Amino acid sequence: METRALGDTGQESTVLTFGSIALNWLEQEGANQLVELVLDHGVNHFDVAPTYGDAELKLGPKLRQHREEIFLGCKTQERGYEDAARKIDRSLDRLGIDTIDLYQIHGLEYEDELDTITADGGALDAIREAKAAGKIDHIGLTSHGNPELILDAIDRIDDLETVMFPLNPVVAGKDDDEYDYEAVLDRCEAEGIGTLGIKAFAKGSWPPTDELAEADRPYANWYEPVDTPEVIRERFDFAAAQGLDTVVSPGDPKLVAMVLDAASRSEGMDGARQRALVEEARHDDSPVPEQLHH
Repeated sequence: METRALGDTGQESTVLTFGSIALNWLEQEGANQLVELVLDHGVNHFDVAPTYGDAELKLGPKLRQHREEIFLGCKTQERGYEDAARKIDRSLDRLGIDTIDLYQIHGLEYEDELDTITADGGALDAIREAKAAGKIDHIGLTSHGNPELILDAIDRIDDLETVMFPLNPVVAGKDDDEYDYEAVLDRCEAEGIGTLGIKAFAKGSWPPTDELAEADRPYANWYEPVDTPEVIRERFDFAAAQGLDTVVSPGDPKLVAMVLDAASRSEGMDGARQRALVEEARHDDSPVPEQLHH
């Protein structure tokens, strides 16, 4: 599988990152098999978080077995120093490892959150301390939210090394500033910040729960995903063609094999097809960012 430099981190990541939230829905044996399948396809970048149920615990055994082959991203939704410090240690303990390769501030949505994180006694202090102590190697940020807030975070966090954000044809077709993730991409490229794309496989929002109960959704994703090999391949090729360093696989284990296949066989996408995809999706509802608060 193709690899790309993850910004200036020194890491060469596969163009597909395994979203390890998928492991949460499996028993341990199934989780082990899925990790092996992902590794068999050459994927070397994994992403996990303490908010993903048991995903850290389920990833642990194979992660420890293949530690040298896996660049691991983890995250925290904590905003204050003490809680963030505790979460870092908890993740290390649950994963059973000594060092997390990339530790990300998870799910930034509001300006006041950024104020708290970056203030004295904020989560960033804990993350920087953990880095100095060798518990983490690189510092990142994830957001489904307003691109302007991500740009603000880049301004304010001078040691930020990666950013994770949504990118798909639906978002690319919107003209409003609140969807301008291209500006984030350009800024990251200029500053050597690694870029990870999420929601590449988002089709739209689920119908309201009074029409389709959460328990009856056919996939575990919080958005409705595309789910045929052809469309998955098209979506992967589109995301990879935008200049992202790596594209994160969707959260339902039933989709992972198709995405691995798409990433393994990817031959890129020309500009005309990219523009056509954006045009087709221009009037679709985007599941990000405005419907995050569901």
